[in-house]
Amino acid sequence: MSLMGIAPWRAAATPEAKTPIAASSASLVPAAALAGYATGEATAGGTGRIFFGREIASFMSHLGAPWLERPEREREERPDQLLEALALRPGDVVADIGCGTGYHVRRFAEAVGPTGRVYGVEIQPEMLALFEREMERRGITHVQGVLGTPEDPRLPEPVDVAILIDVYHECSHPAEMIAAICRRLKPGGRLVLVEFRGEDPRVPIRPLHKMTEAQIRKEMAVHPLEHVETVRTLPWQHLIVFRHREA
Repeated sequence: MSLMGIAPWRAAATPEAKTPIAASSASLVPAAALAGYATGEATAGGTGRIFFGREIASFMSHLGAPWLERPEREREERPDQLLEALALRPGDVVADIGCGTGYHVRRFAEAVGPTGRVYGVEIQPEMLALFEREMERRGITHVQGVLGTPEDPRLPEPVDVAILIDVYHECSHPAEMIAAICRRLKPGGRLVLVEFRGEDPRVPIRPLHKMTEAQIRKEMAVHPLEHVETVRTLPWQHLIVFRHREA
């Protein structure tokens, strides 16, 4: 199936995407980040919610879970190369934000070993149930599912690495989400964004579900993050690493 047409289950503009920013959460977000929001007319597959000139895409519902486990994903995304680039260490605490069925979590769990821990975060209870069922089926015990919100992953402890794989472009409240993640990064902890390359027209993904490196770095610049490196060796995605910058 062409990846240009993979997403009939993607929601139209969701209630979450239109929700006003709560004052309590806004007080914890850099003012420069909140200033990036605007509202426009929703395009196909979009929410009409604008962040620094980018229309936020509609998120994939739990009905699209089978696509996350498609056999061709190994070839298209090379999760082995992604894992190598992350350089996780035994004992690391990792959060996979928007973990889906746990396709990457099970690889992260093996990398950090039994002394480490991996949190799989989802905002859909149905998707979280699929994740937990898959981890139980595979006998992976040092992982924990977490039900977050569009504004906060609700991580139960500070983490060494927080990673969003093909997820950030669908975050309905990106300013709040990244600010919340920053608050739960350990000193020197890493935030990693993996997105299909928006600069490359050969990547067969709908435009709203791709991001350029320049756009990602512009959106992260309003948070206490410094760019560390960009890995461009994956077939269709770039892996962009930021480190928490202490005040």
